[in-house]
Amino acid sequence: MENNNLRRSAGDDDGPWNARPGTADAEKCPVRNVLDRLGDQWSLLVILQLHAGPARFNALKRTIGDISQRMLAVTLRHLERDGLVSRKVFPTNPPQVEYTLTELGRTLFERVGALAEWATENHTTIRRARKTFDAAAAQR
Repeated sequence: MENNNLRRSAGDDDGPWNARPGTADAEKCPVRNVLDRLGDQWSLLVILQLHAGPARFNALKRTIGDISQRMLAVTLRHLERDGLVSRKVFPTNPPQVEYTLTELGRTLFERVGALAEWATENHTTIRRARKTFDAAAAQR
């Protein structure tokens, strides 16, 4: 799958992800704008968890493990704002809330799921490379 919008030639400074100093170009950049959300520590983990199906807040918190309640709430709110996650409140006492991926969120998972698989497959190799690099850097 080739995207002609991403093809660039050498010296092309007008690509969709370039920003001129002193302008609002960075805010208009689709790559920067989306990666700003997805590049945080938690968003992709939430998306990966919700791919399995709807989940309640506490179930997400338990599954992810080391995320604080506040950060999970903020992350879910941002993902909902971006149209990637939907929130359903059940009229119980106390209210129960369930989160699920939207259609847009599922299309995102199709792409980041491959990245998650790659990370899992290469995690040991990357950790070994880091260890080798750090050992060499310590001897310099």
